[in-house]
Amino acid sequence: MSIKENKVAIQKFLEFINTGNVELSKEIISENAIFYAPTSPEPLKGPSGYMHVLNIMRSAFPDIQWKLEEVVAEQNIVATRFTLNGTHKGHFFGIEPSGKKIEISAMNFYYFSNGKIIKEYGQPDIFGLLKQIGAIS
Repeated sequence: MSIKENKVAIQKFLEFINTGNVELSKEIISENAIFYAPTSPEPLKGPSGYMHVLNIMRSAFPDIQWKLEEVVAEQNIVATRFTLNGTHKGHFFGIEPSGKKIEISAMNFYYFSNGKIIKEYGQPDIFGLLKQIGAIS
């Protein structure tokens, strides 16, 4: 795929994470994809692995939305900077709902093959999130 096509694919991925549409996940994420996320000690795999991450986030922040701020692409790699906004209305790794609004950044690297994501390294600002919901001071 071209750099331009990879950037278009990231827009489709953004639609997927903001809607949680399982069918869209299958269009954009390879069944063999590997995701490295700070919410899991082991890499997650395929569309179901990404749905697991989304379910964690949506159960704690049901109104969460990702805004794509920046995209840099080279060959089959796309680097992104997102802003996440939501309200802490559910448990987040044992932390009671605070009702507080969050706004954090995430910087992620996506690797593509044949139009689908095959690998992701995700780095959300977990420290900032925990601070904003009152879990740490």
